[in-house]
Amino acid sequence: MGRRVLLLLCLLLSGAASQAADSTGRKLLYTFPVREQIMPSTVRLTAKCLDEARRMGADAILVRMNTYGGLVDAADSVRSALLDCPVPVWVFIDNQAASAGALIALAADSIYMRPGGSIGAASVVDASGRPMPDKFQSFMRATMRATAEAHGRVVDRIDGTDTLWRWHRDPKIAEAMVGISSGDSTTTGVLTLTAEEAEAAHYSEGRASSVEEVLAAAGASDYAVYEYRPTGMDRLLGWLTNPLVQSIFVMMIVGGIYFELQTPGIGFPLAVALLGTVLYFAPLYVEGLARHWELILFVAGLLLIAVEIFVLPGFGVAGVVGIAAVVTGLACAAVDNELFRHVASGEISPAELLRPFGVVIGGGTAALVVSIWLGRRFLTGSSPLRERIVLTASMAPEEGYTGHPVSLRELVGRTATVASVLRPSGRVVLDGAYYEAVSLDGFYIGRGERVTVVRAEGGLLYCRMQESPDENAPEREEKR
Repeated sequence: MGRRVLLLLCLLLSGAASQAADSTGRKLLYTFPVREQIMPSTVRLTAKCLDEARRMGADAILVRMNTYGGLVDAADSVRSALLDCPVPVWVFIDNQAASAGALIALAADSIYMRPGGSIGAASVVDASGRPMPDKFQSFMRATMRATAEAHGRVVDRIDGTDTLWRWHRDPKIAEAMVGISSGDSTTTGVLTLTAEEAEAAHYSEGRASSVEEVLAAAGASDYAVYEYRPTGMDRLLGWLTNPLVQSIFVMMIVGGIYFELQTPGIGFPLAVALLGTVLYFAPLYVEGLARHWELILFVAGLLLIAVEIFVLPGFGVAGVVGIAAVVTGLACAAVDNELFRHVASGEISPAELLRPFGVVIGGGTAALVVSIWLGRRFLTGSSPLRERIVLTASMAPEEGYTGHPVSLRELVGRTATVASVLRPSGRVVLDGAYYEAVSLDGFYIGRGERVTVVRAEGGLLYCRMQESPDENAPEREEKR
């Protein structure tokens, strides 16, 4: 009896979970967009949305696509994720599915196209649009064929007692979208299908102009549609990773360090530099762009600069290497590390990777120029704000502070008067100015005695009592 109750409870819980997506019991369609170039960020977006759709109990997933392509490896990762997804995946080509976008679209269980849209042109090209060697084209042709074959065969028609089968999507058509490599490093016969041609070739299940028409074409009339929208955190991360905002963070880092070196102690400038560092690196870590080695390189660069400033004389190798390490760490943190291996193949132009270096160098240079101007303005100028942020107290002679306008070495050989007892250190007066002094022989020399300056070192005058008949000499000898 207890087992039956437990089984009944499990059935009830599973039934409740299956209805969690929609309180009315309708099926759920989860949609998300792919509208940018196919990059590693597309892989992360797809993985996130597929996982969320499964957790929500979605009955189907619709990808709204409009892209001209991107990186082959990123498209292959998205393709694999769609093929392995246990939930049926539909793709709505809301204009274009070119190049890498065509590969992703072929991975879907069903394809719907907007009238006037197209799919195809999947040959592999470099950053300038030139076809890559046949090694790359051969891989792409095989990948397109395999993707089409993954959907198997369907019944074409029944002719009497014979059942005729066809590929759900013809692999030869998928291969033709890559084209044929010629001996002169060009690709010919690259196939691109319009919406009508794709439907006739069984490469799309129908034409539609909206998600509602896609549902109608799929015969899904009782679906609740959930559209993925960027969250507040997504928008915040997008704003924080904007190149303009990143350059501001770089200015905070450089400016904060500069002002911290110009003022004594540890205070507000260092806090600004630390805040800029956190705001720069944190969103890049969340997005999966930054790696540990980039932060370590940045910190190591700062340490080398500190060593150059505080330990080594002048400015040499340690300072130059430190600056290079800081710039490289900041710039590489803003680049997905997966892109570096595509530079040699030509899929990514080196200019695309140099943009973060431009942001860092430009922001750092601007921060240094502004910091120098502000430093002259507020640290040494006469602005009213200077007195609020800079210690401007003066030590006037009438308050007991004195300075020495002449070099102490110029006083050697001259005669001074003891102003406070030398025991053996004290003070002497010479030409109305007071100096710190030490009795050279270690004798106690009383106030008012006249002494001769023998040498000057370390800001002190070393004095010897002048020879003169004095009955108190034996007493001073005893005090020695």
